[in-house]
Formats: sequence, C-alpha cells, structure tokens
Amino acid sequence: MTENWGIRARVILVAVLPTLVLAVLLTGFYATVRLADLEESYYNRGSAFTRQLTAASEYAVFSGNRDALQQLTNALLEEEGVLGVSVFDRFGDTLAQSGTLEVSATLTLLPDLSAAQRHGDVLRISEPIQPGRIDIGDEFMAISIDSDPDGGPTSLGYIVLDLSLARLDAQRTELLATGAATVAAVLLAALMLAVRMSRDVSGPIRRVARTVSSIGKGRFEDRVPIVGGGSLRTLAEGVNEMASELSAMHQQMSQRIAEATAELRARKEEAEFANMAKSRFLAAASHDLRQPMHALGLFIAELGQHQLAPQTRQLLDQIAASATAMETLMDGLLDISKLDAGVLKPSIRSFSLQPLLERIAGLQQKIASEHGVTLRFRTIDCQVSSDPMLIERIIVNLVSNAIHHGDGGRVLVACRRRGDSVVIEVRDNGPGIAPESQGIVFQEFVQLRNPGRARDQGLGLGLAIVRRLSDLLQLQLALRSTPGRGAVFSIALPLSHDSSETASQQPDDREPGDLEGVRVALIEDDPLVLAAMESLLSSWGCIVHMGTNLEDLLADLPTDEAPQIIVSDYRLGEGSGVEAVAALRSRFGNELPAALVSGDTAPEVLARCQEAGLPLLHKPVRPARLRAFLSRSINRSDSSHP
Repeated sequence: MTENWGIRARVILVAVLPTLVLAVLLTGFYATVRLADLEESYYNRGSAFTRQLTAASEYAVFSGNRDALQQLTNALLEEEGVLGVSVFDRFGDTLAQSGTLEVSATLTLLPDLSAAQRHGDVLRISEPIQPGRIDIGDEFMAISIDSDPDGGPTSLGYIVLDLSLARLDAQRTELLATGAATVAAVLLAALMLAVRMSRDVSGPIRRVARTVSSIGKGRFEDRVPIVGGGSLRTLAEGVNEMASELSAMHQQMSQRIAEATAELRARKEEAEFANMAKSRFLAAASHDLRQPMHALGLFIAELGQHQLAPQTRQLLDQIAASATAMETLMDGLLDISKLDAGVLKPSIRSFSLQPLLERIAGLQQKIASEHGVTLRFRTIDCQVSSDPMLIERIIVNLVSNAIHHGDGGRVLVACRRRGDSVVIEVRDNGPGIAPESQGIVFQEFVQLRNPGRARDQGLGLGLAIVRRLSDLLQLQLALRSTPGRGAVFSIALPLSHDSSETASQQPDDREPGDLEGVRVALIEDDPLVLAAMESLLSSWGCIVHMGTNLEDLLADLPTDEAPQIIVSDYRLGEGSGVEAVAALRSRFGNELPAALVSGDTAPEVLARCQEAGLPLLHKPVRPARLRAFLSRSINRSDSSHP
C-alpha cells in the first residue's frame, strides 16, 4: 500500500505511527488498571457493609428483635450508594427491610445467598448470618451449640444488600473520555511535528528530483538551488557537478557512439557466426551446478516412491518435470561437449533393430500424447551393425524434434530395406522447413520457430547432436522438406547378417530393474549427494556400503562379503574415483562392475575414464538411467559367472 507514497507521506507515517501506538497502549493500560481498581473498591465497600450488618444483627435475629433489625437496616440505608437492604431468617421470611430491594428477586437471583452479582447498574451482595459458638460445660459434660439440633442449616438468616453502580459508571465514562482526549492531543502534536519535519526534508529532495528528471530529459543546463547544509547541501552540489560532467560527456559520447556503431556493424556478422558452444557449455554444466542437481534428482525419485496426498503428488510431479527439463538441457550440452572433445568412441556391433525401436516407441508415446501428436512406428525385424546406444540417441532426438516442432498432429517412424542397408525415416506433416533454412537446422542453438528462446522447447541442440553422431558413425543423414507439407529426416544403417551375439545371449537371472539385495559400494565426498544416493539405492532394495573416501568405505565393508558393484564419484578429496575403483578391484577381483559419477565434463576427464575402461555417468544422473545401468551391470556380471 505504501509503495507509491512520497517522501513526505512516509516521514509523517514514521513520525506519527509509533507515537500513536505508544499513546494508545499507555492510555489503555492506565485506564484498564484504574477501572479495575474502581470496581474492586466498590465490591469491597459493599462486602464491608454486609459483614458489618451481619455481625451487628446476629443477636437480634437470634432473639427475633425486629425493631433492632429495622434500625440497623435504616442506618445502613443512609450510606452513599445503598439502594436497599433486607434481613431474612433461615426459612426465607423477611425480618427487616429498608429501601427498594425485592424479596422474591433476591431469592431468585441469589439461590445460595453467598455471592455478589451485578444486574445492570445495581450490585447485589448477600451474606449469611452465622451463629457464634457457645460452649456450656460442667464437670459432668460439655455441650457445644453450633448447629440446629435437627441437623438443619447452621446459619441464623441472611442479609441481602443492593448497591448502586451509577457513580462507578460515571467514573468509568470520565476516565475513558480523559484517555481519548489524551490520545487525540498526543496525535495532534505528533502530526504537527511530523508535517513540519516532512516539509523540511521533502522540500529540498523534491527540488533535487525535479532537477534530476529535467537532466534525464536532456536539459543539462538545469541546476539545483543550494540551500541548507549537511547532507542535503552535499546532495545538491553533487547533482550540479553531475550535470556539468554529463553535459561535457554528452558531446563526447555522441561522437563515440557514432564511431562504435559503425564498428559494431562491421563485427556483427562475425559475432553471430562465432562458435559460443564451448563457453555456454562451461557456464551451464559446471561441476558446482551438477552436484546439487544430481542430489535433487535422487531425492525427487525417492520421494516419488512414497504414498503422498494428491496435492502433494501433483506438486512433486511439477518439481520432477522442472528438474527433468533442466537435466535434459544439461544432457544436450554434455553430448555436444563430448563430441567436440573427440573422446566419444563408438562401440560397433550387431544388434536387432526392432527391439530398439519398440523401446523408443514406449518411451515417446507418452510425450507425444501430452503434445496431442499421434505417433506410429512401422518396424522390420533385421540385424544392423552400429553402436546401439548412439543409434537410439539419434532416433530419439529426431522423434522428439518432430513431436515438439512439427505441430502437424502426426509423426511416423518407418523402416525399409534399401540394398545392403536399412533406412529409418522420421516423418511429420508439420509446417516444413524452407530450402534456405535446411542447411542451418543442424547447427547449435538454431530454432527456426522459437525466436523468443522459450525454454520448454529446449536449446536447439537435438539436430546438432544428430549431425555429429551421424558423422561419428559414418552414417548418411538426409533431410527432405517442403514448406507446408512436413519434413522427413532419414538415416541409413548397414545390415548385418551376424546373429552370433544375439544367439549367445543368456536370459537374465533377474527381472529388469530388480535390485533387491544387491550390495553396492558407494564413494561420494559430497555429504548431500552421498545421503541422496544412499537413500535412493536403499529404497530400491540395495544393501549400501558407503564412505566419503576409500578408507571410510573399506571400514564399512564386511570382511567376509564382497560388493557386487562399485559406484564412485570421480573427483574425491584425495585422489580420484579411478584410483579408488582400481584399489577395490585389486582386493575383490578385476571383474567387479564399476562406474564413475561426476559433474566434471572436461575432455581430459572423459579421456581418462575411457582409458581406464570405466563408464562415466555425468551428474545429474537420472534415477531411471542409474537403475537401468545397475541392473544391466549386475545381470551381465551374473551371466559371466554362472
């Protein structure tokens, strides 16, 4: 509410508000205490009257002397504020009465006749008349008379007194009026002082603001009048000096801008075609960023395995989607870095194409449904020769590109034989690509239909990765497209007639993804990532032995049972994960499966891991990918050791 207030209003508020709050609190406290004292004094005064009359009327009630009782009540009625007083015997009969007190009302309102109640502006107080103790004794007996022989009530009677509270109410009203007047006076004085202070403060500042605004519009000759002293004078002199400097620099800058504009035009074309992939990658995929992202992904995956309320589940899905989007961007940058570094070596072998395409179909159908795209696959059963992991990445990128950028509603992945090769085509009926743009769609960070660089459409690295992987595998990549009639991306794979690898494969001992009872040796020097990894692996049923370094891990490992797989961070406090894996393999066997996890994407790191023959998983590692890797490694190890 106060964002748009000026300086004067703010100064008034700061000056008045604390004073007003303090005045209200002090006045309220004083009035409350004073009113409590007044009420207590009235209650004490009425109680004193009833006790005095009780003591004075005991014998008269006992003897039934109504005249004496009437004299006592008449005398009490003369006291200030007493409206009525009555004396009753223990059976409720009136013995004496003065004033306007009604017997029936008394008995109705005070059934126990031992209380004080307020009714409107009248305070009604009752008090029982207790008999004194009489001891009669001789040498043969002692008689104590303090109650009715028949076991009835011990009191002789009751006194009821009505006391007017009109004076108390008048004093209360007077006290509240005095408090309100005090608060109003304090508020008025504070307001007058605040207005005076705000005028003295805001006046010079407003003059400075007007002058600065005028200078900002280009009128450098305007100056602030020098008045007063202290900080305000210094401010005015500084603004005037600034105006003088700006006036002198304006002319110089105008000339320099003209010269710089010409130079920038000359260099603009060079800057637009400069290769910024490396610097962007280093900025986006640094080690410090990947560490918390890796832990975040693991915690999200573990949390998703718990029973959650619908609203919590929806929030978790949104968090997971955001983390997945960031991981996807990092994966694209990482792939570009690997390919540019020249450390990615393909593993060429014979494999069946149909299961690979069916797996891609299962993964991409959900994404296509979310974008309202109909995705169909037409596959053939054949053996091809290439790197299956890299081929899968190529096809996934092409399908994802067609789903996100085709906007045509239908995407078809079709296979057909052509001589000694199989051509895989990814077709869409979207808006197509103009001929002049078909040569640049395979460049980094190019998105023809995303000039605003919307993050939900990626970084524009998918087709660049496809081009690099195709060149690495020495495969023919082609693009056919006509504006308004969709696009067709195709890649040709060589056929293979060698089915020995497929025939020699043995069925896995475990179900896919089953990690129950798997003993994992985990080394991670980041406590947050270590806790996340241990928690996630344990939720999958793994038996985790862990440490922040090799010594801690060896201390946690049982001496009579070896781990089944090693997962180690590459960068440890002392040494590296390569050395830690070598030490564990020397102790438990060189065939022990192992993998390195790292947020460091430098080319030398990739080269060293490949030289050691260790797979490298870059942070953030998706839990599904980590689980698939563990399952695949364990099954492969079990099949090699029957």
